Amino acid sequence: MHVVRFRLVLAAMAVAACTCLAGCAKDIPRFVPPAERPVAASELPWPEDRLLALAYHHIEDGTPNLKYVSVRTDQFIEQLAWLRENGYRAVSVDQVLQAHRGGPPLPPRAVLLTFDDGYRSFYTRVFPILKAYGWPAVLAPVGAWIDTPADRDVNFGGEPVPREMFLTWEQVAEMSRSGLVEIGAHTDDLHHGVRANPQGSELPAAAALTYDGTSGTYERPGQYAGRIARDVSRITETIRRVTGKAPRVWVWPYGAAQGAALKIVAEDGYELALTLDAGLGRVDRLMSTPRVLLSGEASTENVANAIVGIQNVKHMRVAHVDLDYVYDPDPAQMERNLGALVQRIADMQISAVFLQAFADPAGDGLVRSVYFPNRLLPVRADLFGRAAWQLRTRAQVAVFAWMPVLAFDLDPALPRVARWSPEHGAVVDAKQYRRLSPFSPEVRARIGALYEDLAYHAIFDGILFHDDAILADDEDAGEAAIAIYRAAGLPDSIPALRADAGTLQRWTRFKSRYLIDFTAELAARVRAIRGPQVMTARNIFAAPVLHPESEAWFAQNLDDFLAAYDWTVPMAMPLMEKVPAAQVDRWLDRLVDEVAKRPGALEKTIFELQSRDWGKSNAPVDPARLAGWMQRIQRRGAPHFGYYPDDFAQDHPRLEVIRPALSNAWYPYR
Repeated sequence: MHVVRFRLVLAAMAVAACTCLAGCAKDIPRFVPPAERPVAASELPWPEDRLLALAYHHIEDGTPNLKYVSVRTDQFIEQLAWLRENGYRAVSVDQVLQAHRGGPPLPPRAVLLTFDDGYRSFYTRVFPILKAYGWPAVLAPVGAWIDTPADRDVNFGGEPVPREMFLTWEQVAEMSRSGLVEIGAHTDDLHHGVRANPQGSELPAAAALTYDGTSGTYERPGQYAGRIARDVSRITETIRRVTGKAPRVWVWPYGAAQGAALKIVAEDGYELALTLDAGLGRVDRLMSTPRVLLSGEASTENVANAIVGIQNVKHMRVAHVDLDYVYDPDPAQMERNLGALVQRIADMQISAVFLQAFADPAGDGLVRSVYFPNRLLPVRADLFGRAAWQLRTRAQVAVFAWMPVLAFDLDPALPRVARWSPEHGAVVDAKQYRRLSPFSPEVRARIGALYEDLAYHAIFDGILFHDDAILADDEDAGEAAIAIYRAAGLPDSIPALRADAGTLQRWTRFKSRYLIDFTAELAARVRAIRGPQVMTARNIFAAPVLHPESEAWFAQNLDDFLAAYDWTVPMAMPLMEKVPAAQVDRWLDRLVDEVAKRPGALEKTIFELQSRDWGKSNAPVDPARLAGWMQRIQRRGAPHFGYYPDDFAQDHPRLEVIRPALSNAWYPYR
């Protein structure tokens, strides 16, 4: 983490650490009574109005062809039998929409069966089985593939495939009339990839701006919206003409959602949109419904384990990565660097990467350039979008775009966060993060524009808000901030705001909430473009967790974070906090324990450890020591953790040492 600290914090934390940890000579594991031990989510009752959506494609009698994401016929029959015998009940789209509108709730263990692409095997193999069971399903064909004349091959993502692999519209109409099969849309002709960056990455056509290699320009957002609108209109009209019904279910090709496109889909009357994200669907969030993808030689036992475990929260194991390590002025070397990073992350077998979207080669935390096309800052390299896609598709990890909240080097005329001093009044403190003032509407608009540009030019799973969103007990003293305080009924001078403990507390709480509201605004801008499935996470310093009164120095509050974000990310960095070596383990224990005091909080918290000791000339932390910290906090009850930074070029921390402690495939499972 870029370590820029407030002048009072180091002394206060050092004193607090020594005071709270003195005398802890014995390392006795905490005893947790059986009644207080966590219960696996899969052992709890089925949550009300939750939906398990299953995604099938081609069903064939022989060896499954991965090109068509196939499932063998006998295994498909076994899977349906297992579902029925274990209390799962297939529901129709009508039932789902009625529950959404306040009608009868879904039955426990409700299942929505879905079949993508429009393979003829749905008519010859699946449809008879559905009729035997009396179970409904959703069929979502690709319009252009079904439109292909009988004497021509289907253009299957650039590859010719025999026409008889796919349904006819007459068969689609027949199944629609049965009352068992709901016909959804899988786009008209956007089930393919498009060039989406200068390096030539192929991204889903329905979710990405195209890149023109000849002109070196990206498709504009308005052009993208027009392309999507025309496609949605065509497939909607085709299904209405064929079935006599307006389609209500939209299925994203490759499961890749896009918020601007989703708005168009909703305006065309669709009420349910399906992705390939993990988890159970919710009737109050139908336009972002996840599905479990079933394919290949999956045994019934493996499928059953996946379905039973769907309620469990996946353990988040995270590597926090600087793209500054990947950047090189030589594009060929930069590509080799990216390949090495992706391979390392794949070898780790972790679940997520916090990926730097901004450049900070100076290491001072002030963002002067970024790694994505935008309207306001220089582009050091158009790298983030490609890196995120490579990590998601090759390393199979979720990618969170790591972005500052305030520390951008934009127009000098924009107001900066100012501290107040009796001698000089409001001044910008060069020793702290140089932050733009969040109390300026113009600042908020420009930072929001940066987040929008990021969302348009990359596909990612979440946003990690950086630790620069802080305000001390003498900040912000700028004119824009003072005007906001006055409008909120607070005193309009820093001395008056700090005059007594009660007023200081009101001001502190106001600033904490104000920063959270700003990040919510930024998240909304991203979701409007990228989709409602985008998660949020935010770094919080250890001090506000361990010592709630230090909220005054940071404008950060643990309870606020837990309520506001999908993930709260405490910086569990004892060396940064100057904790004596003999007391580090106890300090980590206490950090975990403070979070654990809030029911369910550990399931929303990712503890971020440090792999470098910034107080010792950026010296690496011994990988064995870091692995020991990971195992310790996990034994303390923290299932989600990671570290910063990962240096793939130097193999630090050493993969062979860190992987057994970090990977979901290793400790404590192996």
